[in-house]
Amino acid sequence: MLDDWHAVADLEQLKSGAHLKTELFERVLKVSIQPNGMPAVTLCAEGRDLPVQVKYGFVWTSLGTPDRGIIDIPEALEADRYLVSGGSFPVKVSGLRVVENFLDMGHFPFVHTGWLGEEPHTEVAPYQVELTSDDEIIATECFFHQPVASPTADGGIEVEYKYRVYRPYIVALYKTNPLYPDRMDYIVLFIQPVGPESCVVHNMLCYIKEGMSEPDIRWFMQLIFAQDKPILENQIPRRLPLDPRAETPIRADKVAILYRRWLRDHDVNYGAIPAA
Repeated sequence: MLDDWHAVADLEQLKSGAHLKTELFERVLKVSIQPNGMPAVTLCAEGRDLPVQVKYGFVWTSLGTPDRGIIDIPEALEADRYLVSGGSFPVKVSGLRVVENFLDMGHFPFVHTGWLGEEPHTEVAPYQVELTSDDEIIATECFFHQPVASPTADGGIEVEYKYRVYRPYIVALYKTNPLYPDRMDYIVLFIQPVGPESCVVHNMLCYIKEGMSEPDIRWFMQLIFAQDKPILENQIPRRLPLDPRAETPIRADKVAILYRRWLRDHDVNYGAIPAA
């Protein structure tokens, strides 16, 4: 992961010319805008400049030597979609816990009551999950009744989700668009591991424009994440246990079970409690 790319700042926050300090894997970074308008990332302890890319409205860097590119999101290039930052949120929990929460439909009726779920519609129907040849986790045929599925939803609908875990700290979902049955809106979390029990969650939203507005999209995402944050920060333990016996899964946790196994198989222990 040290040789991978990580989002460390929302570019909109830097346009004033100010710099910000942040952390990546417990290393202090300074992110700033140079006179030429391009961002720079400096490792403060060494005064060393790190590699930088700007993509999807975020500043990306790596503490090592990147051996692969930033993930490819074709939807971000479609002219009839908004590409919106939903904000960058510090959260006092492992970033791996954030990924698992994002994959969990079971909490919708209880944490996002009246928005993404409601009683008595609490059952998570069986869905499909697989590990692809590209070493990504994909969950499909995920259906859930939602009272307010999107910023412009008019009444409850049965929503289809497709989840995609690109990398240990990058997770996305595709979601039913009420106006286009054959297309889906897209939400991705670029999670910046600050420490083993803390992170910054950068949200990128890629919604079809018709019937939407950028402020509404951003407001809706921030509302939902504000409901998730206290739940995440009260997780015990704050790191994600990888031992299969550590926490008891249920049928609805099928994608989370594969995610934990995938982390074990790749020896990803940062932010986790390793399996015995």
